[in-house]
Amino acid sequence: MYRCPGCDSEWPQLAERTPPAPQDTAAVASTGTDEQHTATDQDHQAPATPTAAPPASGADPSGIIYPRLVQTVLDARDVRPLAEFYKALLGLLYRSGDAPHFSGSDEPDWLVLTHHDGTPALAFQGNDRHQPPTWPNPGVPQQMHVDMTVPDRAALDAVRARAEALGATLLADRTDDVVEPLYVFADPAGHPFCVFVG
Repeated sequence: MYRCPGCDSEWPQLAERTPPAPQDTAAVASTGTDEQHTATDQDHQAPATPTAAPPASGADPSGIIYPRLVQTVLDARDVRPLAEFYKALLGLLYRSGDAPHFSGSDEPDWLVLTHHDGTPALAFQGNDRHQPPTWPNPGVPQQMHVDMTVPDRAALDAVRARAEALGATLLADRTDDVVEPLYVFADPAGHPFCVFVG
């Protein structure tokens, strides 16, 4: 079970998280009153068995519409170097039109990297007031961080070497964890990201 480096508690595996059960709106409407529902402990209990993931359309059988996570957006004072870092580290591609333009000025304030099938992966937003996080020092909070996984310890060490060669800074070495060895890095703009065996 992965422990978030900036948190004090372990995050449960995804399969252990289930959305709240939908309220029976038809039953509430049939009372013909405007009484508000009073929450009980039972209302907040998770179902006994995990629910299936919603289909790709975004609607599950109960009719709840779930938004689809498109991409993670990272702020930076200069987005091009940060996009280049993650492009090289993760083997991503620029969205059409976002590749560097060598004829004239190239100072974008929004860039998108995609997977090889064209689906978005990461976006970068220019922010002149961005303050790099100082994790593990609490002076400037993480705000967010990116998690990445590799299949084994050899791959973990290979990614460490490549990440540092690309400009990442090692913040924590937790490779002595026999269950889930990991490294925590800061990217060139200071955002923490973790690479762990999982």
